[in-house]
Amino acid sequence: MATTIKVVTRSAPKADGTYALVLRITKDRKSSYIPIGKSVSLEDWDEVACKVRKSHRNSVRLNNLIAQKLAEASDTSLELEAKKKDVSAKFVAKKIKPKKGVTFFAVANEFVENMKKEGKYNRVPTDQSRLKNFKTFLKTEDIDFTEITVPLLNRFRAYLKGDKKVSERTIVNHLILIRTVYNQAILADIADLKSYPFGRGKIQIKIPKSSKIGLTREEVQKIEELELPDPKMNHARNVFLFSYYFAGVRISDVLRMKWSDFQNDRLFYSMGKNDKPGSLKVPAKVSKILDQYRGDERTHDLIFPELKVVEDMTDQYTVERKISYGVKTLNKHLKSVAKEAKIDKPMTNHISRHTFGNISGDKISPQMLQKLYRHSNITTTISYQNNFIHKTADEALDAVLGS
Repeated sequence: MATTIKVVTRSAPKADGTYALVLRITKDRKSSYIPIGKSVSLEDWDEVACKVRKSHRNSVRLNNLIAQKLAEASDTSLELEAKKKDVSAKFVAKKIKPKKGVTFFAVANEFVENMKKEGKYNRVPTDQSRLKNFKTFLKTEDIDFTEITVPLLNRFRAYLKGDKKVSERTIVNHLILIRTVYNQAILADIADLKSYPFGRGKIQIKIPKSSKIGLTREEVQKIEELELPDPKMNHARNVFLFSYYFAGVRISDVLRMKWSDFQNDRLFYSMGKNDKPGSLKVPAKVSKILDQYRGDERTHDLIFPELKVVEDMTDQYTVERKISYGVKTLNKHLKSVAKEAKIDKPMTNHISRHTFGNISGDKISPQMLQKLYRHSNITTTISYQNNFIHKTADEALDAVLGS
């Protein structure tokens, strides 16, 4: 006897009064049931047509999910019967039954938990917020991977832009997170590549280019020459200039710097982002900054104070959290420094990296800049530095205007 598969409701209601939808697999008058993960009220269920009535607000999406589940179950059943004619309903159900954590948010929550364990403090709250936005848009607690389609993601993009009023880069970051979770599910054999909504002819993610504005040499000089009696402003300036003097070393690496990283008038450190090692000579200006901290308590051998409050430096999550707090405080004081120097530009610690790029311009070879920036690929260096090289464009404009 052939296997029959259809979607039905459970006989007993759930606590909220709705009835769970299940795949009923019948063979030789024996049936097995697989939950779909959705439920509806009996008023919204067409028992004859085995579909959700239009009275349900999500009828189209639920019926698409039902059709998808029926198709997958039928394909599996046919494959089993082709290989082995004598298979029971229970055996078919076992092969069709989804694995634990099959839904999108189940995989997404595990992804976030793994980031916590890896100490990625900055990404955890940000990605949790993005997942919350996706859940709010869906108006449901969870969603099957097969339901994440190109039309759905296009509607989500429009929702973020129209309702949430977020930037294009923020929209892209939401889509990148969804794609990352989907990829994790495919690798875990939870989601099917055939339903993948990203790639050529589907949702393509392009990171928009942002303008990078750095300080000029004259503006850096203004900051260097400021008289700053406020110790917090002075400390913020020191950290900013320390980063700039070492070719825009990232603030997270600056705050991790130890006295032992300085040997024989050179700095030896590995960049946290890609673990690339390197060495640079210590400029005289850096030595003057270091002199201001030599008398401080050398907790964990750290130079700067932001991480000295951390008890266990191997606890990466706590370290990242303290770095995040420290950067916010430093950036707040940098705004005051910029005001004192009469600089009308964004002033954050990350601008120190842009400042080095702006001042270096086309004066240094791409290969040397790659080494200074610790980029793994020179293409990244060229793309980054193109933000600061305007000479060719300026000369072309002058040639046309005759000035």
